[in-house]
Amino acid sequence: MGQLTIYKNNYMDSTVISNLFIDEYMKDANDAQLKVYLYLLRVISSNKTTSISDIADLFNHTEKDVTRALIYWEKKHLLSLEYDDEKNIIGIHLEEPEDTQAEDIVPLAPVVSMMPKSISVDFNSGIGQAAEVYIKDSEGKKKEEKHSSAKHDYSLDEMKAFRSKDSTGQLLFITEQYLQKPLSSSDMNTILFLSEGLHFSDDMIDYLIQYCVDRGKKDFRYIEKVALNWAENGITTPEQAEKYAHKYDKTIYSIMNALGKSNMPTPKEVEFINRWTSEYGFETDVIFEACERTVLATENHRFEYADKILSNWKNADVRHKADIQKIDSLYQKKKNTAAFAKQPSGNKFNQFKQHDYDFDAIERAILSK
Repeated sequence: MGQLTIYKNNYMDSTVISNLFIDEYMKDANDAQLKVYLYLLRVISSNKTTSISDIADLFNHTEKDVTRALIYWEKKHLLSLEYDDEKNIIGIHLEEPEDTQAEDIVPLAPVVSMMPKSISVDFNSGIGQAAEVYIKDSEGKKKEEKHSSAKHDYSLDEMKAFRSKDSTGQLLFITEQYLQKPLSSSDMNTILFLSEGLHFSDDMIDYLIQYCVDRGKKDFRYIEKVALNWAENGITTPEQAEKYAHKYDKTIYSIMNALGKSNMPTPKEVEFINRWTSEYGFETDVIFEACERTVLATENHRFEYADKILSNWKNADVRHKADIQKIDSLYQKKKNTAAFAKQPSGNKFNQFKQHDYDFDAIERAILSK
């Protein structure tokens, strides 16, 4: 089987392992799977050549063991495999680790959806070109980045030029103090992207990181998502970001509290709230009324229940809280009318056959016995 060459644009004499990999992926992997994945990171960081048989010999595993490990990581979406017509592996795309808890967490500002980046690595008998960085669309096809805010991996020269700026050293130091950890090359790459790609000032980056850390979020992927959202909304100063975040926080969490929720809002919950405020166009007092009725009615599926109430009110052209009273009065009137219509004519006593009893005669008959 041919040699496999792994390339990456920027070379460093170290192997960087994502904290997400350690936190989310490492605990479930076996010995062979861990060795194979870590060795791939080692190879790609140094532009070495390797092959499945080389990896098998290095770790005293069979080639099937190595192949199974690769397939395992493909299922975990940490890499994807390419095959030739004879079903031999000829390419590996190393993917960025994804936070498996991401669906349960949403930034406190709406998130702009971005496709995950991957590094394409061609394995052709030891001969290959530098890795091509691209974004995959929903069908797995290559998709060109069309706006300047698309992130890319900066070269060593670009990183050195960025770090040589007088203000950069202070920014990196402050960031490390916020995060309470040394910055990795990937972290610094993100900060450079915030500066050069999104054109955030140092003060803006400072505020962004402090904003996320104050909310218990120290992961740079989270920080980047919030930054992208702010950029999409034309937010370029700390003052604008503070005003925007405060408005968002207040609305989201007020509605969450009204429904008896104290957790971080999930993406689905934020979707409901955005629908009520944006699509339906309700003021918060109308939404709070629906939330109050929901809490009194059910302990489960409260967002769905409240959404049904608000959907009905929207269809009834409710615009203000006063309109709800009219809807309630009309509903109660129809309910009473329907209940009355179901009642039988006359009273219940008249539904039975009437008898003319002589109660005095009956009493005398009983006493004479």
